[in-house]
Amino acid sequence: MMPNELVFSMPLLAVDSGGGVEDVLLKVLVQLCVILICARLFAIVFRWFGQPAVVGETAAGLALGPSLFGHFFPELSKQIFDPSVDLVFKMFSQLGLILLLFMVGLEFDFSHLKKHGRASLLISLLGIVIPFGMGWVLAHHLHSSLHLDVPLNGFALFMGTAMSITAIPVLARIMMELNIAPTRLGAITITAAAVNDAVGWILLASICAMVRSSFSLEKSLLMAAETLAFSLFVLFVLKPPLIRLMRRMMEPGAPAERAKLGVNGLSAVFVLLFLCAIATNLIGIFAIFGAFLLGASLSSEVEFKEAVGERIHDLVAALFLPIFFAHTGLRTQIGSLDSRALWLAAVWVTVCAIVGKFGGCLVAARASGYSWRESSCIGAMMNTRGLMELVVINAGYELHVIPRSIYCMLVLMAIVTTAMTVPLLLTFMKGTELEPCIQRSAFRVPRNDAHDSP
Repeated sequence: MMPNELVFSMPLLAVDSGGGVEDVLLKVLVQLCVILICARLFAIVFRWFGQPAVVGETAAGLALGPSLFGHFFPELSKQIFDPSVDLVFKMFSQLGLILLLFMVGLEFDFSHLKKHGRASLLISLLGIVIPFGMGWVLAHHLHSSLHLDVPLNGFALFMGTAMSITAIPVLARIMMELNIAPTRLGAITITAAAVNDAVGWILLASICAMVRSSFSLEKSLLMAAETLAFSLFVLFVLKPPLIRLMRRMMEPGAPAERAKLGVNGLSAVFVLLFLCAIATNLIGIFAIFGAFLLGASLSSEVEFKEAVGERIHDLVAALFLPIFFAHTGLRTQIGSLDSRALWLAAVWVTVCAIVGKFGGCLVAARASGYSWRESSCIGAMMNTRGLMELVVINAGYELHVIPRSIYCMLVLMAIVTTAMTVPLLLTFMKGTELEPCIQRSAFRVPRNDAHDSP
């Protein structure tokens, strides 16, 4: 008897899909255990090789899907990842994204624009325009050459957006682990990434509105007007009383401790968060945009930001994100790339993404007065896509404008572009202000390689 047949026959997992609440709960608990264990193991292993945990967690989701685990153990995979509870995990995944995007919004710091505004805006602009244009052109080529059965305009818009996004949460984590966040290059890059993401989310929201309105000019303009009106309401009407409310909700700690957010305050945050998510959902764009907007409106409140992060961050990182990665992995079928043409297309997707983002930001940084090595470091950091890339392509998949084969290509591209960030930084850092900072960091890097010149 094969291992998968043995487990498949176990009474513990052999539950009827039409069972009661306990039967459904059993399936959910089994999936949660497998997902969380696999995510932590992959994160530890990838971290040991000098990669951020998010790369390992993304790889874990891929490994749990039909590309690896489902391929070699199809019956066991079907038993553990029972399709009857797929909706439960889809809701878990979306709830996690709402919380994540709220935290991403909270972390936005626009104060750097005063010091690095001109250079960061140029880096951000070319870091969007060039990869978006390359993605648009590539999408038209792929649509005709691969005979894709999806709307061309929606596909091209999502391809361009996927190429131009930068994953600021992953980038910020990498920069903190490498001890380069306080540096001049770190400040200019995180500022450019913040502007890039802000423009990226506006772009994504606009594209979602157009796709959901079937490119009807009247419906698109109506959704855009409603989104703009809601954004202005949050930023200029809701924000002032909301800040006062949050300050009153903060509970003072001991003399040597910072203020904390109590249960009542946390409940109020969740209610406001879900109301904003409901609003953007009703407008017709994704609920995550409302969460991001609320977070961005409160990003200036340092104590509140730290208190919320202390209460929510670990829960999102330990529970909800692994579920999202696993859900993405279950959608990714590397076997769908079953021809030389599809694999060649996958290579072109990754190459265009790297050339557009890395090259565009490098040129912009060089034009702003940075050296070639410094510009290369900025380009390498801006090329990080990670989690935000997965959010974009999942949105496109939900709207049925990204087919499964292209979805797989974009997931692989997200992993490659994120995994190459640290090696590129170690290659280009020599002689820059980043070198001593990275050498003093606790990040596990190959010390000999770090001293070699490129």
